[in-house]
Amino acid sequence: MKNEILIERLKSLGFKEYESKVLIVLLSGIAMSASEIAKEAGIIRNSIYDILKSFVEKGYCNEIETNTILNYQIIDPAIILDKIISDHKKSFAYKMESLTETFSQMQNIYKAESAKTEGPDKNIQLIRGFNKHRVAKYVELVNSSKQSICGMYSPRRIAVDELSEDARKFISNGGEIRSIYQLGESQTDNAELYKACELFAKGGEKVRLAEFKIPNITVFDSENVFINLSADKSVPKHKLADLIIRNVDYAAHMSDLFTYYWEKSLSLEEYNKKYK
Repeated sequence: MKNEILIERLKSLGFKEYESKVLIVLLSGIAMSASEIAKEAGIIRNSIYDILKSFVEKGYCNEIETNTILNYQIIDPAIILDKIISDHKKSFAYKMESLTETFSQMQNIYKAESAKTEGPDKNIQLIRGFNKHRVAKYVELVNSSKQSICGMYSPRRIAVDELSEDARKFISNGGEIRSIYQLGESQTDNAELYKACELFAKGGEKVRLAEFKIPNITVFDSENVFINLSADKSVPKHKLADLIIRNVDYAAHMSDLFTYYWEKSLSLEEYNKKYK
C-alpha cells in the first residue's frame, strides 16, 4: 500500500508508471541487473532498458559494468532531487523568457494595428471585471498627466494602493490633485474618511467632502475622463466596469461638473466645525 501511494505521487510529479516502479525497486540501493529490476518491479522486461538508459543519462542511477552483465544502482535521492529541481528551474526560466519575448512581439503588433484604427471609438475604452488591469489603467492615466487631476469618489470606489506613490510624484513635479470624497451614513466610517483625507491633504492633495451623492469620475489634464460605472454595492465584482473617454470637449463638461460639486462640498475645516 505504501509503495502504491508513492507511485501515485511520483506520477503526479511527471514520472510514468513504469518509471515510478523502477525507481522504487532501485531504492534498495543494491546493484541489480535489468532483468532483476524488471522482475521485482513487475513490468515487461523489454520496457526496462529504455527506462534505465534514461535514468543513467539523467544521472538518477549508475551503470556498473561487470564481466558478464550490466548492473544498475540508484544515486542518493537527495542528489536526484537537486538534479530535478535544477532542470525545472532551467525549463521554467526558458519558458518565461520565451513567454515574455512572444508577448512583447504580440504587443508591438497590437500597438501597430491599433494605431491604424480611426474613428471616435478609438477614444472610448470599456474595462470590465474586478482585476488589476482596471487599476493599471487608472495609474497609467495618472502617470501620463502633467497638470491636474480632479476626482470625485463615492464610498465604493476603485481601490488603488499602488497610486499613492504616483500621486506624490505627480504633486512634487508641480501637478495639482483635487478630490471630492462622498460622506456615508455611518459616522464611524465618516470619521475614518476624515482622517484619511487629513493624510491626503498633508501630502499636498486638495480635499473636500460631499454630503450628497456624487459620481465616480476623474478628469485628467482636462483631456481624459475615467468613469467608474459600478458604484452600487449590490453589483457583483465580476460585473464592475470602468469607462475611459479621451475627448477634450467631454472632459471640459466633466471639469465644469467637478467645479460645481467642489463649490458645494465642505472643506476639512468646515467639516470639522460642523461635525466635531
